Amino acid sequence: MTIAESYAEFGTREARGVSPTYERLSLAVSRDDELLALVETLPPAKRQPNLLFGVVRLLGGPVDDAAAFHDFTVANWPAIEAELRVRAVQTNEPGRCAVLLPVLAALPQPLALLEVGASAGLCLYPDRYAYRYGDHLLGTGEPVLDCALTGTAPPDQLPEVVWRAGLDLNPLRVTDPADVAWLDALIWPEHSHRRARLRAAAAVAATDPPLLARGDLVDDLPALAAQAPPGATLVVFHTSVLYQVPAPRRAAFTELVRGLPGHWIANETPGVLPHDALPEPPGEALHNVLSLDGVPLAWTRTHGQAMTWWG
Repeated sequence: MTIAESYAEFGTREARGVSPTYERLSLAVSRDDELLALVETLPPAKRQPNLLFGVVRLLGGPVDDAAAFHDFTVANWPAIEAELRVRAVQTNEPGRCAVLLPVLAALPQPLALLEVGASAGLCLYPDRYAYRYGDHLLGTGEPVLDCALTGTAPPDQLPEVVWRAGLDLNPLRVTDPADVAWLDALIWPEHSHRRARLRAAAAVAATDPPLLARGDLVDDLPALAAQAPPGATLVVFHTSVLYQVPAPRRAAFTELVRGLPGHWIANETPGVLPHDALPEPPGEALHNVLSLDGVPLAWTRTHGQAMTWWG
C-alpha cells in the first residue's frame, strides 16, 4: 500500500462516521503531493496518519482545515519530524476494556493482568471502571464505558485483579503532565467524551500506579510474566498493538505467548493477526478480532465502542 493509499484508507475505514475532521484531513493528505513527499522521508513505522495528526496537534497546529494543516506542517517540518521520530502511536483508550470484559470476567479468578503495548497502563484497570451495555449498567464511579454489544449477554460481574503489569518500549506515566498531553493529542478532535474518559481513567490509575516495564514484547515478556503471583490466572493481552510490530517479530511473539501459562487475549485486525474462516464483519468500518488463546470470538470497534460476538 502506498502512503497515499494508507491515508485514504484511514479516512474511509477508520475515521468515517467517527471523526469527520480526520476523515477530511486524511483524504486531503492522500492527494497532497508536497506533504506525501515529506512523510516519505520518514521510516515506514513513522508514517501513520494518527501519528502525524497527533504530533501536529501536540505542537499546537490546526487539523480542522486541510489548507492550514498543509501550511503549518510544511513551515514547521523540522520540529514535526523530530517529534515523529521519537514518538509512537500509544493511544491508551480505556474504552477498550468494555470489549475485553466479557472474556476477563469468565476466566478463573483472581487475575494477574499483563498488557503488551501498555502505554500508560489505563487498560489494566477493568475492575475499577463502570460499564454500560445498552441499558445494562455494571460497576460504579467514573469513567463509565459505553459499548454496543450484540450476540451475547453482557457480563454480570467485574473481574478480580490482584496484579497488573504492562510492557512497552516507551511506557508513559499518568503522573507526568507531558505524557498525559501526548495521550490527549492522540484522541481524535471531536471526541470530548474520550478526553473526559482519559482524565477519569488517569485519576484511577494515579491512585494505584501499575508496574510498567520498558522492554520488548519477545525478549522481555517471559521475565515480566514470571513476576505474576502464584494462585492467580495470568492473562497476557494486547489491543491494536501488533500492527506496529514487524511480521517476523509478530510471529515470534505469538509462538512465545502461546507457551506461557494462563491465557492470551488478542484484539487486533485480521490483517496483522490472521484467523481462519471469520464471519463477515458488521459493516465496512475497521474492526478488530477479539480472540482467546488463538480462538476468535467477536468483532470489535477499535475504541471499544461496539462488539459483535459470535464465539
